[in-house]
Amino acid sequence: MADPTLVNGQMTDAVTQVNLKVLGEAPAQALASQYQTFGNSAGMAIQNAVANQHQFYAVGTSVTTQAVNLIMSIDSATTVRGLDTVFSGNPVASNTADLLAAARPTGRG
Repeated sequence: MADPTLVNGQMTDAVTQVNLKVLGEAPAQALASQYQTFGNSAGMAIQNAVANQHQFYAVGTSVTTQAVNLIMSIDSATTVRGLDTVFSGNPVASNTADLLAAARPTGRG
């Protein structure tokens, strides 16, 4: 028991024990709070990475669609002339021009 004072000895013992309990638990609670904060930060980082990847794929899809629309909007005759001029005598250019001309809608119903 504590030294004799004006306060009841059992009261001072109870307060002392509570203080020691609080001081003993403080490091564990601080570390638990730190772990919780780290876990939350890691989860948010992963969510941001997934969201960024989704946006990247959406942009990639729209760029691909736009490129295909641009290619399909070019007149076949212009494309053939352009490919022949740039790649004259190249079999790959000839095949590409033939494929593009075949893929182009004829406009007949």
